[in-house]
Amino acid sequence: MKKSIRFRFSVIFIGLMAMILLGIWGVNNWLLEDFYINQKIEALQLAYSEVNELVKEKMEHDEYLGDAFVNGVDRNNEAQSQALSLLRKLNDQYNITLLVIDSFNNIPLAASNRDINFMMDRVFQYMLGRNNPRTQIIAENEDYTIQRTFDPRSKSFYLESWGYYSDDRTIFIMSIPLASIRESVQLSNRFLIYVGAAAMVLGSIILYFTMKMVTSPILQLADISEKMSRLDFEAKYKGDAEDEIGILGNSMNALSDKLKETIGELKSANNELLRDIEEKIQIDEMRQEFIANVSHELKTPIALIQGYAEGLIEGMGDEKESRDYYCEVIMDEANKMNKMVRQLLTLNALESGNDQAAMERFDLAELIRGVLDATRILIDQKEAVIEFSCSHPVYVWADEFKIEEVVTNYVSNALNHLAGENRIRITIEEREDRVRAAVRNTGKPIPEEDLPNIWTKFYKADKARTRAYGGSGIGLSIVKAVMDSHHQECGVRNVEDGVEFWFELDSKN
Repeated sequence: MKKSIRFRFSVIFIGLMAMILLGIWGVNNWLLEDFYINQKIEALQLAYSEVNELVKEKMEHDEYLGDAFVNGVDRNNEAQSQALSLLRKLNDQYNITLLVIDSFNNIPLAASNRDINFMMDRVFQYMLGRNNPRTQIIAENEDYTIQRTFDPRSKSFYLESWGYYSDDRTIFIMSIPLASIRESVQLSNRFLIYVGAAAMVLGSIILYFTMKMVTSPILQLADISEKMSRLDFEAKYKGDAEDEIGILGNSMNALSDKLKETIGELKSANNELLRDIEEKIQIDEMRQEFIANVSHELKTPIALIQGYAEGLIEGMGDEKESRDYYCEVIMDEANKMNKMVRQLLTLNALESGNDQAAMERFDLAELIRGVLDATRILIDQKEAVIEFSCSHPVYVWADEFKIEEVVTNYVSNALNHLAGENRIRITIEEREDRVRAAVRNTGKPIPEEDLPNIWTKFYKADKARTRAYGGSGIGLSIVKAVMDSHHQECGVRNVEDGVEFWFELDSKN
C-alpha cells in the first residue's frame, strides 16, 4: 500500500539515512583532505611563532639564540634547553622536522633529525629560487614561505616552511610529511558504505515491526470509524494501551455511544421540527399578508385625518385653544401612523424581494455627512456632540438610497437613546476590500438577552422609552432587510460607555 503510513515512514526513514550517509561520504571525499592540509599549515605557523618568540626574547637582551649552541650541548644553558625542548615538542606533537641555521656562519644550530645536510641544501636552494617543478606555494609573507613539495627520494609530498626569524639572521626550514590522505579517505568511505548499508537494513527491519505495532490499532480505529459512518455503533475499540492511540480509541467509543443516543433523539425531534417549520412558514405568510393589508388599509384614513387636522389648524372650530390642542394630537398620531405605514411598505418590499438593490459606487463618508446635515435640527435639540472626522473619500459598492436609510436609522436610534455625555461617534474602518461603518452613542447598554431580538419587527427592548419618542420597532428590521438584500453583515454590541451599531460594505472595484 503506497499510501499507508507504514510505507511512507519507511521511505522517509530510508531516504533520510541515505541522505545522511551520502552527505558524510561527500564531506569525506571532498573536504577531509583540505581540512587535513589546513591543520598541518596551522601547525607550521604555530611552530614558527613559538620559535620566533625565543628569538625575540634573546633580541630584547641584545643576545643571539645561536650563541647558546656554538659550544655544543650544555645542559646548564637555559636558552639551549628551551630551544631543544621546543624542538622535541614540535617533533612529538606535530611530527615537524625543524632545522635552525646561522646564516652568518652557514652552520646548523639545532635540528630535530639527522638529515641535516640534505635539509640545509634544500633551504639554500629555495632561497636561490631553485624550486622543484612540482612545488606549490600555499602561503607567503616577508618572514616565511609555506609550500607543498614533492620529495623524489621517498616519492611522497611534504609541507615545508622556510625563511628567517625576526633577527634576520637565523634561517629555518620545517617539514611535515603528508600522509596518503586520499587513500585514507577512500578507506573511510568504503567502511562508511559497509556500516551504512548494515545500519539501513537493520533500521528498516526494526522500523517495519515498530510501525506495525503503531499502525495496527490505527487500522482498527479506521475500521470502527467506517462502521460508524454507516451508522453501525456496535463496533468498539478493544485496546488497553494508555498512550495517545488508546485515548483516541476510548474517545471513539464514547463518541459512538453518544452518537447512538443523539441520533435517536434527533429522529424523535425531527418530526417535531418539521411541524414547527410548517407552522413558522404559515406564521410568516400570515405576517406578511397582515403587513400588506394593514399598510393598504391605513393609507386612506391617515390621509383623511391629516387633511382634516390641517383644516382645523387653519381656523375651523369654535374655541381656538381646544381646537389647536386636538388638532395637534391628530396630526402627531397621523404622522406616526404614516411613518409606520411607510416603514411597513419598505420592509415588505425588501422581504418579498420586490425592491432589488441598485448597485453603484459612491462616497460613504459624503453620504454620512449628508445624513448628519439633514438631522442637524434634531441633533441640536438633543444637544448631542457628534464625532466624525473622516476627511477623505471612502468609496463603496451598494444602493446609495438604501444605505442612506440604514445610516439614518442608526443615527436616529443613537439620538433617541442618548444619555451620559450625549456623545455620538461615527467611524469608518477600511479593511482590505471591505469597509465597516459604526455608530456609537453614550447611554444605557442593551440587555444581552435582548441583543439577538432587536432586529425582529415590532420588538422593543425598552418599550417605555420607545413609546416616548414614537418608535415603532421597525427601523432596525429595515436595516437588517437592507443589509440582507446586499448580502452584507450588520450587528450591534455593548461597549464601555454605550452601544455601537455597525454594518459592512464591499469596496473592491
